[in-house]
Amino acid sequence: MKPLRAAVVGAGYLGRFHAQKYAALPEAELIAVVDSDRDRASQVAAELGCQALTDYRELPGQVDVASIVVPTRLHHQAATTLLKQNIHVLVEKPITVTLDEAEALIRLAAERDLRLQVGHLERFNPAVQALVDMVSVPMFIESHRLAPYNPRGADVSVVLDLMIHDIDIILNVVGQPLARIDANGVAVISNDVDIANARLQFDNGCVANVTASRVSQKSERKMRLFQPSAYIALDFQRRSLDIRRKGDGEQAPGIPSILSEQRAFEGGDAILAEIRAFLHSVRTGSRPIVSGEDGRQALATAIEITRQLNANPLPGQPAHGPI
Repeated sequence: MKPLRAAVVGAGYLGRFHAQKYAALPEAELIAVVDSDRDRASQVAAELGCQALTDYRELPGQVDVASIVVPTRLHHQAATTLLKQNIHVLVEKPITVTLDEAEALIRLAAERDLRLQVGHLERFNPAVQALVDMVSVPMFIESHRLAPYNPRGADVSVVLDLMIHDIDIILNVVGQPLARIDANGVAVISNDVDIANARLQFDNGCVANVTASRVSQKSERKMRLFQPSAYIALDFQRRSLDIRRKGDGEQAPGIPSILSEQRAFEGGDAILAEIRAFLHSVRTGSRPIVSGEDGRQALATAIEITRQLNANPLPGQPAHGPI
């Protein structure tokens, strides 16, 4: 089958990885790397043997698919331009800055029968994929995503920088409408919220307690999920699951037996899996694993959390502007 012609818009840290994956996949042909910084585009293009461009408006007619890996404020403009030229789009998370922008992209892709996938990369972690298959009726979820301070993501709050990963996964595994959100957080180093906690309550009674920090001394990305007769602990970094289930017997009179299972997933390349899934969606016309609607739902939740953080700063904290 003829490879899909691909481009990457944005040749920064993550964009370079996207370009490398397209170049490595037999089902794709990397045509161009685009960046407003000509030297940066040229460096990545020379490494991978493709064109270097400085304007994504030169892409129509040359490519079938494109990854958009530029600052979030540019997502809507770039994706709109490419979708209008019948190019399928994989846009990094968050999908856009506003819900109106997200909805406009979703409508445009639907009108033109194009695939719009959002880059919530953790969905392609093999441990997360295994977790989804094990979930039946989640009733309580606790997640912690902690990282040392990195100025690269400090142009937005920790909600859009880190917490949105867990928001997307939780919304996906629960699969129920949100009934209530309560959030608080503080600025520590940057001018925006650096550590935040949100309590998400769903219509079916499930509760998720979500914490994200970018001012921690260590990196930790873990999630614990409780459902009837089972507890599952997920370690994103180690790609592992610790599963405890209620057994049929008793370990002592009146005390049920507990079955324990540990699963580890070696290797795995989430970016490669993400791009491969995107290309498969384009070829088959199937719904992307992380659709535009999924991206919009995660963004809507993140915006409401951010609104609460801005509207109700803790004592001694400045009131922040809109998201």
